[in-house]
Amino acid sequence: LAPILISALANAIVGLYIFFGGSGADHLVIGGRFFRAFGTFGQPNPFGGFMGITIPIALMGAYGFLLKLWQRYKSNQNISLIDGLMLGVFVAIAAILFAALIASWSRGAWLGFIISLGVMAFAIPRRLSVSASVSLGLAVLLLLLWFGGLIPQSIVARLTTAATDFITIEEIRGVDITSINYAVVERIAHWQAAINMSEANPIFGIGLGNYEIVYDQYRLLNWKEPLGHAHNYYLNILAETGIIGVLTYITFWGSVFAISWNTRQHPDLFTRSIVIGLLGSWTYIAVHSLFDNLYVNNLFLHIGLLLSILSILHLQIGKTITLE
Repeated sequence: LAPILISALANAIVGLYIFFGGSGADHLVIGGRFFRAFGTFGQPNPFGGFMGITIPIALMGAYGFLLKLWQRYKSNQNISLIDGLMLGVFVAIAAILFAALIASWSRGAWLGFIISLGVMAFAIPRRLSVSASVSLGLAVLLLLLWFGGLIPQSIVARLTTAATDFITIEEIRGVDITSINYAVVERIAHWQAAINMSEANPIFGIGLGNYEIVYDQYRLLNWKEPLGHAHNYYLNILAETGIIGVLTYITFWGSVFAISWNTRQHPDLFTRSIVIGLLGSWTYIAVHSLFDNLYVNNLFLHIGLLLSILSILHLQIGKTITLE
């Protein structure tokens, strides 16, 4: 966990420095005062993706140490100073990563984080009825914050304009492109190119990694730049590997999610909390992948490390575990 959290924290600090004026990228200005954070990634969306993948681990790490402290308190044991310090460390990391996530100004990152919170809230209780109640309570709280005007209007406006554009744009070829809807229209144009590729090669696709190479054959008229990917990983993998590839990809992550859910039975409180954090990370990847490709800038190394942690913890629950 340490290298993932430390690297994310370092990138978050760089991102926040950029947000408060250290950018110099005029095209990423927000409200004339701030700049979209991009860390060492060069782009805000994958930076937000890194934050979103890692925040669930930091949050649930803090929750795990909080549970340990509460258990010691209830059993009249001495409160562990180390556990208390670790709780503070995880809380501080989670807070900084969350600030960096907001500073990325990435709508896909925000949506992925919100849904990952819901999944983790559902996974924490052991009883299904309690899980449903907690999730419902969080949904009601979010609606109250939204309609009660307690969420900053700049964030509300950014989310609502994107949702409106996605819903109202029916024919991408004839849409009036403005500075406000450009990002959404650009995404839809690349989605259409991926769909065109998949229609031409439905079973096996155009070949893994070939989206950018053959983009010019399938693109829409006004969108010459391939951007490297389709801005939707499911469509990207469908275009490159066809129906077989996308079904394999979905099956793989479905299996990872199922293994993670099963590993929730781990008897150690902190370890169980980390497993639930992993569920949040997988959920985040699944949601944000609807709008971007997160397997960039070596992020796949961090995801691979998280998968290795899951494999070790899943192996533990099949054996006799000696706990302190």
